[in-house]
Order: sequence, then structure tokens, then C-alpha cells
Amino acid sequence: MQGKKITELESRYVMQTYGRLPVVFVSGKGSYLTDVDGKRYLDFVSGIAVNALGHCHPAITAAIADQASRLVHTSNIYFTEPQVLVAEKLVQMSGLDRVFFCNSGAEANEAAIKLARKRAAAVLGEERYEIITAYKSFHGRTMATLTATGQSKYQAGFQPLLKGFRYAVFNDLPSFISQAGDKTCAIMLEPVQGEGGVHPADIEFLQGLRRFCDDNNLLLIFDEVQSGLGRTGHNFAWEHYDVKPDIMTLAKALGGGLPIGAMLAEEEVAGVFAPGDHASTFGGNPVACAAAFAFLRVLEEEAILSNVCKMSAYMQDGLLGLSQTLPDHVDSFRGLGLMLALELKLPSARAVVAECLKMGLLLNSVSDTTIRFLPPLNVSATEINEALDILKVALQGHD
Repeated sequence: MQGKKITELESRYVMQTYGRLPVVFVSGKGSYLTDVDGKRYLDFVSGIAVNALGHCHPAITAAIADQASRLVHTSNIYFTEPQVLVAEKLVQMSGLDRVFFCNSGAEANEAAIKLARKRAAAVLGEERYEIITAYKSFHGRTMATLTATGQSKYQAGFQPLLKGFRYAVFNDLPSFISQAGDKTCAIMLEPVQGEGGVHPADIEFLQGLRRFCDDNNLLLIFDEVQSGLGRTGHNFAWEHYDVKPDIMTLAKALGGGLPIGAMLAEEEVAGVFAPGDHASTFGGNPVACAAAFAFLRVLEEEAILSNVCKMSAYMQDGLLGLSQTLPDHVDSFRGLGLMLALELKLPSARAVVAECLKMGLLLNSVSDTTIRFLPPLNVSATEINEALDILKVALQGHD
């Protein structure tokens, strides 16, 4: 089907909840996607950190095909092997004790919110239900996670929001402490804010939050939906800070492209959930779990973390060179691992992203002046050079 026909059908039949770019993709391999007209694009968005090993990685594709030929779905009232294997691997990687499976990052954060409240009701009293989150955070688009998200632009038109959330300034420990009170049960934040502009936490901030939570019997919840599973050069971003959470949420990269989310928790916390307290019909689906297990094995066995660290340093050198070559266009860059952002002096990052698209490079703007980079974790130096060359031309065209 021609691309124009596909876009016409989409505009007629699909709810218009996305500001789509004018391209229709039909296939992908490694770091590249191919559109309906046969044009190739270097993908430095990776499905917003989902295709962490690029497109159609052979180990993940084989695992999906094999599992789909044997068992696609069964209710969670029964046991399945793929789900148990992924849970075991995640526990071994994280040092947390138990896993709940769902289908997305928002669902994982929803589960974390419910678990924090259930634990507070059981241990602290039912009046302890408030959770402190950060301004500029993003935790999802369900009503609870939308309320947890500290950005009013996502909340507009959906009031009244769920009660029980308070907001504090990211990387400002006194701000968080000032928001805590006799109703607080947990603090929830991203170690690296993603949709808020790729802002890593300061080590003193996270370590201070850990001490504050320990001293006040509060839970510390890390949303690692975007930053987790190798994206920053460690399995989890909190390992950079030596700050272990009580609850952690994952999604995006976990399924290698298939929808799956996970919430992990310490035994003492997880134990307050009883049968019937929370559930998901599709959570821990055998095919999604087979893909997840294949992804985790590749992450462990193929020196992916080492590549992230090397390519992060290489790309940051390139971004530094770009800022020095184009000082009137580029302000600064920041990030951790292969979760990076370029801050522009130009008025429209979206226009630069659109120009890169024309030249065969996929990037993402997260604000009027911020471009986000989320390349595959197995990206090569050659591919980084190609991306930076295209970006340079696109920036030069926007004086």
C-alpha cells in the first residue's frame, strides 16, 4: 500500500492522539528503518528507547517466533516458564526480590503507586497515602501516573486529578524534604528525567533521598522505564549512584520491541500484595517474556554495557565538537550513557528534527530547544559519525 494511502486511512480511522512525522515505515534491521518507498533512515530514537538492540535482532526475533509457535497466551491463573525465567533474571540483576509483570511503563508505575499505598496502609496507617514526585517528571498517562507526572501540560483537560501527590524540585533535596508530612508514604522519581529533558540526578541528591526515606520509614521508588536495562551504561541507572530503591519500574527496552512492563520490590514491601490486590490479563505474556529473556541474555553476554560506555564517550566528544564548531547554534549537551540531549540556541528543535528526517536521520525533540538521542545500545562509531554529520548539516540550515 502506498504511503499516502496509509496516512489518509490513518487520518480517517485512528484517533488523532499523536503528532506523527510524515513517514511510513515497513521494515527495520539493526540501527536502520526502511520506509514504504524504500528509503533508509538511521534510527537514533529506537522507538523511544524500546528497540534497545536495534530492529529485528536475530536472538529476539528467533525467541519470538519459537514461542509464538508453541504458546501465545494463557491466563495468569496458571504458570508459564518464560515468565518465571524473566523474573528470576531480573531479581538476579537488581538484587530486589519479587517481580510483577504488566504491559507498559505506565502500568508498572501504576502498580508501584498501588503497592506503596497498600504497604503504607498495612504498616503506617491508612492516612499515609501521599507520594512526592518531581517537577518535570514523566510517569505515564493513566490517571494515577498522569497525576504523578509533574508537568501541567500533560494534565490539562483531565481534572480533577487523583489526590495524594505532591511535587518537589528535581535535584533539590530540601525541596523534597519540605513536601514531606504526616501523610507521606513514598518518594517516586526518575534517576534520569527523560521526557523532562534528559536531566540526570546529582549523586548527593539521590543519596540524601535514600537517607531521608530510611530515617522516616518512607519508600523510595525509581522509575527506570526509560533509563533502565543498559541505557546509561549500567543495568540500572541507580547503580551509578549506589542508591538502591525499595521499588523499581521497568518497561521500554525489556521486551526488545514487544510490550511488557515490570515492577520489582523488596520482599518486605512486595509481601503486602495478596492474590486479587493487583493483576493484569496480558501481563507476563509468554511471547513478550520470551523476547524479554532473549534481550536480557544478549545484554549480559555480548558486552553491551561496555559498548554503551565507549559509544557514550565517543558521542559526547562528537557533541562537544559540534558545540565548538557551531557556537551560535548549540548551547550545551547532557545525559548519561546513551541517553543524551543537545540544548540548542535555536528557537525550534522540532524544525531541526524535521530536517534530519528529510536527510535520513531519526531524532526526537523533547522541548522547543532540546533534541534527545536514544540510539541502540549496540550502536557503532560509524553510525554515530553518520548521525552527527547529518545533524551538523541540519543545524547549519537553521540560522
